Amino acid sequence: MGVSAHIPTEVLQCLTPSQAWEYRLVPFSEQGQQLVCYGEQGRDYTDAIAELEVLTGRRVSVEELEVEELQKLLGQYYRKENASRTAPDVGLSLAQIGGGQGFLMGLIGEAFASYASDIHFEPYEERCRIRMRIDGRLVERYVIDRQNYASLVNQIKILSNLDISEKRLPQDGRIFYNRESMKFDVRVSSLPTIYGEKMVMRLLTRHVELLELANLGFTERQLADYVAAVSRPHGLVLITGPTGSGKSTTLYATLRRLNDEARNILTIEDPVEYTLEGVNQVQLKEEIGLTFGAALRTFLRQDPDIIMLGEIRDNDTAEMAIRSSLTGHLVFSTIHTNSAWGSVARLGDMGVHPYLLSGTLNLCVAQRLVRLLCPDCKRKATLRAEERSLLLSGDSSVPCGTAGGPGRLKGGGPPPRADDRVDGEATSACHEPYEAAGCEKCYYTGYRGRKAIYEVIPIDDRLSEAIRTSQADVSDLLRERGITTLRESALALFWAGETSLEEVLPLMNE
Repeated sequence: MGVSAHIPTEVLQCLTPSQAWEYRLVPFSEQGQQLVCYGEQGRDYTDAIAELEVLTGRRVSVEELEVEELQKLLGQYYRKENASRTAPDVGLSLAQIGGGQGFLMGLIGEAFASYASDIHFEPYEERCRIRMRIDGRLVERYVIDRQNYASLVNQIKILSNLDISEKRLPQDGRIFYNRESMKFDVRVSSLPTIYGEKMVMRLLTRHVELLELANLGFTERQLADYVAAVSRPHGLVLITGPTGSGKSTTLYATLRRLNDEARNILTIEDPVEYTLEGVNQVQLKEEIGLTFGAALRTFLRQDPDIIMLGEIRDNDTAEMAIRSSLTGHLVFSTIHTNSAWGSVARLGDMGVHPYLLSGTLNLCVAQRLVRLLCPDCKRKATLRAEERSLLLSGDSSVPCGTAGGPGRLKGGGPPPRADDRVDGEATSACHEPYEAAGCEKCYYTGYRGRKAIYEVIPIDDRLSEAIRTSQADVSDLLRERGITTLRESALALFWAGETSLEEVLPLMNE
């Protein structure tokens, strides 16, 4: 028999993880007063059914699966270390909430153990759900009764020092999580919706002291270009990419590398995600006039050597960033574009004159995060003809380890090598493609962790002239310089067996 592709969370919550593992059952359907479960083939469930019918007040029936299939479902939906899938505590006293008791603090601990970056609390007309973003993907974890949702929201607000009486306007706050030797900040955001307040918690759990540029995903050539650009005494360094692509991590790792007693480093951020000893960090507060532009004007009176600007959002901020880099400061910032070179056009749209940008831009970088295959269960993949043709399309350059830069591959040619092309030499051999499988160690997702991929463009005299003359197409110039594109970086990971075709395809047109 076929296994249900998706089991509703409400049905899964009929059994706690301990019950599911004890009885070797996974509920997958409710049919009136009957609960239908997957069970282990050849196992006698007579006593288990009798006990569960008393516990649940419903008739229970079992459909058998192979032992391996049932084990996979148990590992996927009922991780042994998780708290039980029950509704959150209600009616807690202020002292209990402030003391970190109840479902909410356990949920944050569960998210930390799952390497989740965010927790979403979402109200709808008939139910409320809780989802976690794990390795960049949202996964539904709990469904709770609407009658309990308001109490849960109030607990979040109390812990994050928000106004529990304000339900019409968005609010932002923080929770300091300190439990079982785990200490980190949780950023909280509320958003009024038609069915109640949606709450999002962002877990700021990474240890900034462990951030090293060499560990982020740069190839050797890219790292050398990046370090050379950020080591210059003045100029502008731009990092581009969508929200959640790891730009802040790259910036913090850069500041950590440059942070020493001889430099005065100032940052204006929204929000300050990690604190760095020796770096003067300022939190953006637009409601009182502390904007990026206003902070930059003050920064210039503070004798800075390095300025980190969280994001260039408008003409005023862009002009101040250019002015700062022109007056002998090294400025780092982010900007939202699809490619590294796209940052040039974006600044032009904001009113920055090309001749000013050409004299200040040291480097532009684009980055994305790609999920990595679980090393314990990944398996070799067989590519269909159309997939291989797409990956090796004739119009796309793929790193091949040639001395003259990236080679061009026609459909049907050999797969490219995942190399760095440092000094014109390949640094790694070609591998076979792999795909996701799923096991207990990756909780049957097939993936474990993420890695950044980069496109790094150091600005030399010829590229600077292209900026000054507003040259739209610089693809030939980039190809001559052997610049690895995001697409090529993604393909290198794929052919090295570190990620899957599923992860690579969205980046094929980057």
